[in-house]
Amino acid sequence: MDAIELLKSQHRAVEKLFGQIDKAKSADAKQKLFEKVADSLAVHAAIEEHQFYPAVRAKRTEDILLEALEEHVGIKRVLKDLMDIDADDPTFDAKIKVLSEQVEHHVGEEEKDLFPKVKKILSSEELDILAQNMTAEQTELEEQGEPRDAIPGETGEAATLT
Repeated sequence: MDAIELLKSQHRAVEKLFGQIDKAKSADAKQKLFEKVADSLAVHAAIEEHQFYPAVRAKRTEDILLEALEEHVGIKRVLKDLMDIDADDPTFDAKIKVLSEQVEHHVGEEEKDLFPKVKKILSSEELDILAQNMTAEQTELEEQGEPRDAIPGETGEAATLT
């Protein structure tokens, strides 16, 4: 699995979780599914910001990457808002809907605009190596416990493109 395939598989997994939240009958079930979404998005954003975006930075991708980083911070702010309430809060469903729409928009832009350009910038071998690095960071983040715990500290400004 190369880096783009890895990110796309994470996109599909998060979309599936949003669908499950939408169908969940109890606040407890919604809460548990939201925690999975938050952990998944925390890991996903981290590996994009630390590994993928720096590796694919080029003149033809810089504007897309800067916008993506701004989208990440917006998503993290909604995640933090959701982390501060329980699933039985009257605003929970509305906030989940906003989060889902923001993620859907972000995913659409990455898959339509960024990924095709990345395929022209990096070779298959480079994408494979990048996937290995991303997977290693993902494993490390997941082994530390609850990746979502980092989100509140990442809501001030967008990450920088290094």
